[in-house]
Amino acid sequence: MERRTQEDRDAITIETGYAFVSGCFAAALVFGAVYGPALVFDVSPTADAVLTVAAGVLAGAVFLFRITHVLWRFARRPENDGR
Repeated sequence: MERRTQEDRDAITIETGYAFVSGCFAAALVFGAVYGPALVFDVSPTADAVLTVAAGVLAGAVFLFRITHVLWRFARRPENDGR
């Protein structure tokens, strides 16, 4: 296996940062979409708790999915196959 060049390491760093930022953004959108009605409408404490948990779980899942998708796609590019 060859040593990675500085260009390769920079590309990995940038792609990891992009995956993290876009994952945070997507998770925030999902959290807002699910929990938003609780902020706008007067809901019971039980419904508020359910929406909070559901929004957190879905946001976490979207965050992990987005990071996985971006990094997997990056690793499968022909220029990143180690040759």
